[in-house]
Amino acid sequence: MPDQPTPDEPLQGLSSQQAAERLASDGPNQLPGSAPKSNLAIVREVLTEPMFLMLLAAGGTYLALGDRGEALFLLGSVLVVIGITLTQERKTQRALESLRELSAPRALVLRDGVERRIAGREVVRGDLLVLREGDRIAADARLLNGQLEVDESLLTGESVPVARLPLSDGALAEEAHDARADSLHASTVVTRGVGLARVLATAGDTAVGRIGAGLAATETPRSPLQLRSRRLVRALGALALLLATAQVLLGWWWNGRPLLDSLLAGIALAMAILPEEIPVILTVFLALGAWRIARQQVLTRRITAVETLGAITVLAVDKTGTLTQNRMAVAELATPAQTWQAAGANALPEPFHRLVEFALLATPTDPFDPMEKAIARFGHEWPKGTEHVQDVREPEFEYPLSSDILAMTRVFASGQPHMYQLATKGAPEAVADLCHLDEAHRNALRAQVESLAERGLRVLGVARGHWTGAAQGALWPASQHDFDFEFLGLLALADPPRPEVPDALAQCRAAGVRVVMMTGDHPATARAIARQVGLSERPEVITGDELQGLDDSALRARLHQVDICARLKPAHKLRLVRLLRDDGAVVAMTGDGVNDAPALKAAHVGIAMGERGTDVAREAAALVLLQDSFAHIVAAIRQGRRIDDNVRKATRFVFAVHVPIIALALAPTLLHWPALLLPVHIVLMELLIDPACSIVFEAEPEAPDIMQRPPRAVADSPFALRALWPALLQGAGVAALLLGAQAWLQAQGWSMAQGRTVVFGTLVLCVLLLILAQRDGRVPGRGGAPNPWLLPMAAAVGLLLAALLVIPGLGPLMGLGNPGLPGLAAGAAVLLPCLAWLELLRQLRLRLARQRRAA
Repeated sequence: MPDQPTPDEPLQGLSSQQAAERLASDGPNQLPGSAPKSNLAIVREVLTEPMFLMLLAAGGTYLALGDRGEALFLLGSVLVVIGITLTQERKTQRALESLRELSAPRALVLRDGVERRIAGREVVRGDLLVLREGDRIAADARLLNGQLEVDESLLTGESVPVARLPLSDGALAEEAHDARADSLHASTVVTRGVGLARVLATAGDTAVGRIGAGLAATETPRSPLQLRSRRLVRALGALALLLATAQVLLGWWWNGRPLLDSLLAGIALAMAILPEEIPVILTVFLALGAWRIARQQVLTRRITAVETLGAITVLAVDKTGTLTQNRMAVAELATPAQTWQAAGANALPEPFHRLVEFALLATPTDPFDPMEKAIARFGHEWPKGTEHVQDVREPEFEYPLSSDILAMTRVFASGQPHMYQLATKGAPEAVADLCHLDEAHRNALRAQVESLAERGLRVLGVARGHWTGAAQGALWPASQHDFDFEFLGLLALADPPRPEVPDALAQCRAAGVRVVMMTGDHPATARAIARQVGLSERPEVITGDELQGLDDSALRARLHQVDICARLKPAHKLRLVRLLRDDGAVVAMTGDGVNDAPALKAAHVGIAMGERGTDVAREAAALVLLQDSFAHIVAAIRQGRRIDDNVRKATRFVFAVHVPIIALALAPTLLHWPALLLPVHIVLMELLIDPACSIVFEAEPEAPDIMQRPPRAVADSPFALRALWPALLQGAGVAALLLGAQAWLQAQGWSMAQGRTVVFGTLVLCVLLLILAQRDGRVPGRGGAPNPWLLPMAAAVGLLLAALLVIPGLGPLMGLGNPGLPGLAAGAAVLLPCLAWLELLRQLRLRLARQRRAA
């Protein structure tokens, strides 16, 4: 730590060379986070996938057989997949880095005696920070000059700004820094004043950084869908290895095939059984889902949260900035005798002029606080043309807001020597105490405040006073209580609800998502806002003090009856989230402060406020709202449900299409036929299957009833037999028809190459039919929104078949022959019953769905 300045030491700041050396030794001033994967790590992950290991084995076998064309085709496909994976990983990483840069504060520092604006990550120990209203402090520091008020609510949870003053005891131990009156903390915001501070700690050594380091060290568990898919792929991989080994032995020993030919047949069967598309589906759907959600102004920090969005049952939200606009405006004035409302008014009545005049005097000329901005706008607008308009002038002295006195007083010189004018505003009870009101006036004032708060208004008291004395230097009275004040009245401000919130809440109710307000505001204010936006028909409120007196069992029962939680501290939010989770709810929660981070982490989906949140809250959250609007959360839930639907469609398609591929790879060995499908054919099929499940189904539009049905159960897996049996029946029928066609063609004396061409060509066309069969039971021309990728997919199927039949040498390379017109007619004859079978199952699914809804 740098030495403390002496009174005679000029404040020049560090030199550029010193700053560069400390940046190199200490590292950048940013929260610890996960390092991006290297290209080598991504390639290693791709190459260790079972499917790609099989491709490499098949390519090596073809090389051993001397078939270089097939070998190059198979090995080249591995390079294509690696390139696609690298591109997708880099795009995700760039998006996260962009957010980190966007959220990182800028800092004004004194270096080489000159003020310089630098990125927050470049601040180092010993830097001198120049701080003004509105600045987010970039590092832990000690105030050397000036006087500040700092909003530390994002760190401590306390809503009242704290005063920070320079101390003369610079030799105090560094360990005592956090408790000192001159201490400043990273990520807190200067709400008033100007000052100069020396940086003591950066990055992980700051108070915020220590919390962030603990969060970074906590690993987020894999999502249920990832775990289920991993178990499924492992089980099917073991089955594929077992059956492929049996296939090799049977083909070599029972059918008398050469060993390498039997090995290729075994590899083909293993490739047919292993659903390697499942990891592709999860990766691509969740990544593209994150991109789609980002278009709704919601950035995804952990892609697995996209899956959970479709299962959310409880949405816990803050009030300010989420349900409301976080833009204050003066709505009402009240004196002990009468009230006045700004809505619909054309002029300000005379009895309220003095109230507005002193409210304006008690407000800084260039405020940062939203309420003070609203007072300044109102004070310059309404009293125009009256004698109460005040010239801009600076006070002689100020008494800032403090935790002891929730009011502030500004002292102005008058036209007479040693006569001073006082302007005070603050919490009504604090201002009433300064005015020494008697009990009767206090009761009347309390009733007025309660009436205003019940309408969702924030209320400030305003008073004026005079003081006669000779203030020499800093010898002003020690406290505001040393003055005598006259109570002028109340000033009520409104933070209006966002206009889109009522509709968004109605969507949540229709979708079976319960919305719970968790706010630190007054219960009456919370109840009023809830009533305005239509949050709940139940007006009952539970407060932080009340829930502290309840055990978990009693509080869990109480939560079943209450949707509004007020006067909460961050620890209360964490407890509520945990209880909701323990009660079986899937919880999403919004938060913005450092102390909100544990609750954000505990929720199934933590949602950080991007506009007013801390870096630690963003690190803990799974989603970040780029605009703090409740409607964007609801839009993300809608997208999450759409993604869940499409994952299920794609999964059904994968299993439906793999059944005939498995049958065509396995049956020839059991029936003593020559091999129908070789590894190269399965790779060709993958060129269609992979885009189908990762692009076509990802682009499926949402179902019309997507927000009119309850959330899916967390345990409802798309890989369960109950979800897959229609797909397995579809594939089994197609497989039976294709094997029957091959048997008939062989009986008619067709060559193996011609029969394989008919069967393989029909199988390729069945890919398109199976895509259509998964679209919520819809077929073209029978309703449903269009999918922009269906026509390109159909064109790709047609181009692949045309290439196999037309390009010289390509068919023989694949073991296919020219079937001629009879072969085309045979293929059409097989395709029609396949279509009829899929339509029959579609009708059966629709009938069962209608019966379930009727029940």
